Amino acid sequence: MTIVPITSQDLNAVEVSWFAALCSDDYRYLGVPDGGLRSSWSHCAEIVKTSEELGFRNILCPSSYQVGQDTLSFVAGCAPITSKINLLAAVRCGEMQPIMLARTLATLDHMLEGRLTVNIISSDFPGETADSAYRYRRSREVVQILRQAWTRDSIDFEGEVYRFKGVPTAPAKPYQQNGGPLLYFGGYSPDALELCAEQCDVYLMWPETREELATSMKAVHERAASHGRTLDYGLRVHMIVRDTEAEAKEYARELVSKLDDEQGKAIRERALDARSLGVANQARNRELADAEGYVEPHLWTGIGRARSGCGAALVGSVDQVLSEIEAYKKMGIRAFIFSGYPHLDEARHFGTKVLPQLETCSLPHVYGRVPEQVPATPLGTGERR
Repeated sequence: MTIVPITSQDLNAVEVSWFAALCSDDYRYLGVPDGGLRSSWSHCAEIVKTSEELGFRNILCPSSYQVGQDTLSFVAGCAPITSKINLLAAVRCGEMQPIMLARTLATLDHMLEGRLTVNIISSDFPGETADSAYRYRRSREVVQILRQAWTRDSIDFEGEVYRFKGVPTAPAKPYQQNGGPLLYFGGYSPDALELCAEQCDVYLMWPETREELATSMKAVHERAASHGRTLDYGLRVHMIVRDTEAEAKEYARELVSKLDDEQGKAIRERALDARSLGVANQARNRELADAEGYVEPHLWTGIGRARSGCGAALVGSVDQVLSEIEAYKKMGIRAFIFSGYPHLDEARHFGTKVLPQLETCSLPHVYGRVPEQVPATPLGTGERR
């Protein structure tokens, strides 16, 4: 039995994703800038292409005001160089007028022929700090407008932030049917949980103890049930996997061996989500960890010394990592977003040692969103008017 009822209750497979380091987040030694690992188009595109070749089913393309790649531009660039892997585009709600955002995402979905997924985020804009509750209200309105654009003939919306009446939706019809691209969401405040429970499909969590993960899943499910809904659940966590546990732990120590804690703090604080509740939870993990940084036998918090957001890694042998993934799966987690440093090297470690032993899937296909043929949308085979 899973911790809570989930949408994909009978699904034996899991969606296994990797991470495209678009936001100056690739290192050989954590916190030590390496010009060969900068977030250029060529480097980040190589991560995506390699992930597809290895068999990952999705790849998270993050968003932040850092030196690197703009998320939606990058996803568009990946359309002609990929054919199988899904792209999970992080969208910071409010950055773009929501109707034009709906059109942009529909364009990307057609370019990718149904391989677009969307990560809804609500952190501050660069140079601006807004009240958390307001940011989530704004995000909720954006998501509601996206839903109308993708499922109705017109957008009619009266909200606190946005007001539209009688806007035709033909320009915003996506390739995917039955609701459009899946919406992934992560957040820990009451407003965040309510937004996810009411509007989104997959609730993403950062690494914490299994007890804390279970608590989060129960809190989200309680709100989802009040709307007559279930969700699927995902875990975003870093990965260090080697043939033996000793080798994996040795690499973890090496990864932070040149880290200056002041430089690590500066890296954490430059992120747009640096003051979020989720980041505070990751900091608490580090405080609770043992002398080596382990908060659970294979969950190492050392990554968070120089990274905002997801701040812990699964560290262990192939069998140990497989056991951890199976335990998470039994809890009800059906989507995993992994990463590691350097991202290409660690993708190959995981992709050759662990991934072939997992039954994987694409959640948009599981949900029946991706049509077998080009759909009868205005950008597909529908009548041109």
